Amino acid sequence: MKNVSVLDLKKQCIDLKKKVIDMVYKAQSGHPGGSLSVADFVTALYFKEMKIDPENPNWPERDRFVLSKGHVCPIQYAALATRGYFDEAILDTLRQEGSILQGHPDMKKCPGIDISTGSLGQGLACGVGMGIVAKQDKMDYRVFVVVGDGECQEGEIWEAAQTAYKYQLDNLVVFVDNNNLQIDGITDEVMPNIHLGKKFEAFGFDMYEINGNDMQQIVDTLDRIRMTKNGKPKCIFANTVKGKGVSYMENQCGWHGVAPNDEQYAQAMKELDQQLQAL
Repeated sequence: MKNVSVLDLKKQCIDLKKKVIDMVYKAQSGHPGGSLSVADFVTALYFKEMKIDPENPNWPERDRFVLSKGHVCPIQYAALATRGYFDEAILDTLRQEGSILQGHPDMKKCPGIDISTGSLGQGLACGVGMGIVAKQDKMDYRVFVVVGDGECQEGEIWEAAQTAYKYQLDNLVVFVDNNNLQIDGITDEVMPNIHLGKKFEAFGFDMYEINGNDMQQIVDTLDRIRMTKNGKPKCIFANTVKGKGVSYMENQCGWHGVAPNDEQYAQAMKELDQQLQAL
């Protein structure tokens, strides 16, 4: 864990959002909406909470990060580049043929990716496996997994949750990005999740419901979790806004996987710059 202020994390988060908008705009492809909704807790993890070493991406004692909703990889790429895993100029190659930055994270191409993801529902199972290995090998690294609320409609999520409870994985922290939207519309209209946070609680998780776009709440919750070794996996149920920080993207399902045009790009960057200046 690094000693970083909440103010500095807020500034860093806005910088990462700008990088997301820039790379998706240049690629004219990608998923900005979900990248922005998870930006706050991705920032908190990469710049304060996680034990990682950019100069040694495969360090055995590192904390693991699993982006189960792999389509929002632009925010992870922005974090990895800023932390020094690769040159920031490579961000301009998002989704290009031969780039290390594909449309979903690829552990064989990009340093800092702990598991390839993209097929929704699978990432939590991978994270559970990592947590089991840590317990068996008596290592103290932790595993952080980001899942989407729409993704939680997948049955494999709940098989993994049961397994996490059985093996007492208090080294596992699951962030649920509860932004209430998925590619086909409002999540509860597509397939109601029905008290999603309570579901994780019923599956044996310690559940913490927070505003997932409030950096102070994120940091405070991670502090609480770090001190709790009770044999129970952790769920941070994060209520978020899809497209957070760009006014015309916020709560708009249409910005799930669409790139901004010239005018929209300029407006997004202006709004984010104004937010940065206001801090």
